[in-house]
Amino acid sequence: MAKSWYILHTYNGYEGKIERTVKALLEKNELDPAVVTDIKVPVEEVVEIKDGKKKSRHDKFLPGYIMIELDLPEIGWKATCSTIRRIQGVTGFVGTNPNERPRPISADEAKNLLLKAGAIKGEKSVKVKQSFNVGDQVKITDGPFASFSGTIEDVSVEKDKLRVNVQIFGRATPVEVSLLQVEKI
Repeated sequence: MAKSWYILHTYNGYEGKIERTVKALLEKNELDPAVVTDIKVPVEEVVEIKDGKKKSRHDKFLPGYIMIELDLPEIGWKATCSTIRRIQGVTGFVGTNPNERPRPISADEAKNLLLKAGAIKGEKSVKVKQSFNVGDQVKITDGPFASFSGTIEDVSVEKDKLRVNVQIFGRATPVEVSLLQVEKI
């Protein structure tokens, strides 16, 4: 037996309820805590800037899916899986039929999903919900160049950075700022 992450397909909007139900079944000993070791609804932090105020919220980035860590035994795995499948809102394990042993996702896939969800300590992904294009006029709201205005020269989405051309002492100067430090004019 080895712990592996599995993906559980659910009705959209039932993810939190199913997570609570699995935890309740673990407390009542209807599911073995040695077999069901962890369950997570993959969410990411989304930062949105509206009216100059930064607002943060958590959004599901895999709506309709739950990650569940199982240490499935060779004998008796059907009882555990059928108990999980009978929970209202669960449609089954991704990639398998109800009478087949579920297939786990790879360790790399699990690590990437957990990193994106911020479940691995020290690293957390924050998604900025604002789109910028080259040529847009922006005002810098934070940092050493606060209150300067300029034109976007370059957008680096993977680094969450912008290169903005601002006027400093009468000269156009490129400045690199975070997406969270600017707002559109």
